[in-house]
Amino acid sequence: YSPAAITGYLSSIESLSGTNFRKWKEQISIILGVMDLDYTLRVDAPVTLTAESSTEQKAAYEKWERSNRISLMIMKGSIMTAIRGAIPDSDNAKLYLAHIEEQFQGSSKAHATTLITKMVTLKYNGSNGVREHILRMNDMASQLKGLDMEIS
Repeated sequence: YSPAAITGYLSSIESLSGTNFRKWKEQISIILGVMDLDYTLRVDAPVTLTAESSTEQKAAYEKWERSNRISLMIMKGSIMTAIRGAIPDSDNAKLYLAHIEEQFQGSSKAHATTLITKMVTLKYNGSNGVREHILRMNDMASQLKGLDMEIS
């Protein structure tokens, strides 16, 4: 890939800020997949190389190691510094992503609870148009859908 293409891919990743985990994870998965770097997320770490390792084992290890190293750089570079410090560090991209997911499991539930509460208590106040009220309700419903809590 050319440096311009890589920069374009990386700039399209929305920085992980706390409330956008699902979207961030989806973008990371797509970018790593397009760049053929998701190997480390799909395949467990190979055994450490020894002097007796075959050529195929060496090639597989090098492919995994490159994918892991670059994936970690991309993930860590797309997380806000304040959040990055709260996530346990890891040299394995798959494990690091699991740590991130674990960190945001509770916050997504809290965000969903807030949205549901707001949606249930929100009433049309008459000052804005009915259309705006309906759009606001649709927006909250689509956010809940993104958190796997679909409301018809």
